[in-house]
Amino acid sequence: MKIILVIIFVIFIIIILRVFYIQVFDYKKLNNYASNLWSRNLPIKADRGLIYDRNGVVLADNATTTSLVVIPNQIKDKEKTADKLSEILNVSYDDIYKHISKKTSIERVHPEGRRLSYEIADKIRNLKLEGVYLVKESQRIYPYDTYMAHTLGFVGIDNQGLSGIELTYDNYLTGEDGAIKYFSDAKGNKLELNEVYEQPQNGMNITLTINNEIQTSLERELSNAVTKYNPDRAIGLVMDPNSGEILAISARPNFSPANYKNYSIEEINRNLPVWATYEPGSTFKIVTLSAALEENKVDLEKDIFYDKGSIKVENATIHCWKHGGHGKETFMQVVENSCNPGFVALGQRLGVNTLFDYIDKFGFGKKTGVDLNGEASGIIFDRSKVGPVELATTAFGQGVSVTPIQQVTAVSAAINGGTLYKPYIVKSINEPETNTVVKENKPTEIRKVINAETSAKVRNALENVVANGSGRPAYIDGYRVGGKTGTAQKVENGRYLTNNYILSFIGFLPADNPKVVVYVAIDNPKGTIQYGGTTVGPISKAVLKDCIKALNVPKSDGGKEKKYKWPDPKTITVPDVTGKTVEEAKKELIGLNVIVSGEGNTVTHQSPEAKTKLDEGKTIRLFTS
Repeated sequence: MKIILVIIFVIFIIIILRVFYIQVFDYKKLNNYASNLWSRNLPIKADRGLIYDRNGVVLADNATTTSLVVIPNQIKDKEKTADKLSEILNVSYDDIYKHISKKTSIERVHPEGRRLSYEIADKIRNLKLEGVYLVKESQRIYPYDTYMAHTLGFVGIDNQGLSGIELTYDNYLTGEDGAIKYFSDAKGNKLELNEVYEQPQNGMNITLTINNEIQTSLERELSNAVTKYNPDRAIGLVMDPNSGEILAISARPNFSPANYKNYSIEEINRNLPVWATYEPGSTFKIVTLSAALEENKVDLEKDIFYDKGSIKVENATIHCWKHGGHGKETFMQVVENSCNPGFVALGQRLGVNTLFDYIDKFGFGKKTGVDLNGEASGIIFDRSKVGPVELATTAFGQGVSVTPIQQVTAVSAAINGGTLYKPYIVKSINEPETNTVVKENKPTEIRKVINAETSAKVRNALENVVANGSGRPAYIDGYRVGGKTGTAQKVENGRYLTNNYILSFIGFLPADNPKVVVYVAIDNPKGTIQYGGTTVGPISKAVLKDCIKALNVPKSDGGKEKKYKWPDPKTITVPDVTGKTVEEAKKELIGLNVIVSGEGNTVTHQSPEAKTKLDEGKTIRLFTS
């Protein structure tokens, strides 16, 4: 008996100690368990982080909408509730009845009850049905619709990133949902206890390197090109050559992110500026030129080349675009005229290993590492398989495959003093409440490719291309513009297509101290001359002019005068006609379209001002007293 009493006493002591531990030390844990048994949450969706351009313009925003949720155990009259809701939502009675009859603590009516209009939400709210709740939900919106569609990407029905920046940075953009916590008994009946509001935590905001003014210009010009030339594709890319920051990026065809379900997978997932690979054509000659200058293989002003219209390399004949050739020319003129045989000669002077060393240094044949998904690597010849013909074609941009982002990054290195930068588009990630920087991207130098003196020579040569050569359509009066045209024959199944080209132009300004690089490529334009300078040069010029305004680029002195060549319009320097009679002014303005505003006889103002250069036939307005 004594032993039994001792055992019972010890058991009671253990029970008392255990109860004490539970009451004092394990209270919070058990309380949470209990709370979860009789508490329910009405979800409140967090807003997704905003996406801004570099100047604070919102590119991806949120709209507050309302969604329908039901708590089946609280709905006493399920037939009436299903009938009312199905009528308002314009869906079948059976579908709604299935939702409100489920054996769940809370049921989201999906998809009929998602993102309701204010009108429908008010109708449901006014019914005051038991167990029927309207909760806040956030819907992603894109204020500029198709702008940067492939780059920004899109989100799914639950605001999850599915493409582009929305996918790549989804972990940062996604917030933590909140809830309204209420209390119910075991049967789901709501208890008369105070509700608890758990505030949602919005996602982090992202600031891009994009300049929306330049982006708007690029979008407009690509749309105009599609209307005018009906190309298969159109690609545009604008970059700061001194940092690798992407200032604008777009392509055609594009899509509306808010309506992505209406497009094919290929249409919405292929971000052409980083995904598309094709033969670059003459824009690739900048690499050959840079290598030849760096290796002291050519003096552009002194060395002479005779272009007879073609050059023989083993069993292949490589032709110049000009029938009969350019004749005797300096290598500066070879660059200006984009003469293929002349660049074949430069490639031969460099040799396989040296030329391909520079191709590798400039970043071709591998990804740039830009913070956008879907980037391609391009295709470069295996050196072991490069013979005289492959060396010759590579020197002028044929037989190799590159991406637009590689092109712009490489040309930036050629003109910025010789430094290759890693391109990027996300400038910073910030906390939504305090705007504290969580992550910041800064310019990343990859390597030094050429020296500053060589880079200056490259800039000078490319400025000559715009002033005197094939890039004349991109010339901007008062500003020093450099650039290079490209006309690449397209390849399909290993064979070159007839009358099917990718026309391109890459330009920059100011030529002596570049602030911006613009690249535009038009794939198979219809009804136009198949030359990059003629077709794409004016498009790039329009974007460059908008870059001048957006970046506050001042006019430059010391630029090269544009040489008139047919079919260029003649350029007229506007004289100062203020203070003269209208008749006297008109005599001095022959070749221009003169419009007179006012009824006086003396010119008091003129627009544009004196010393401005206008193409023949352009309009000048005279104001009289």
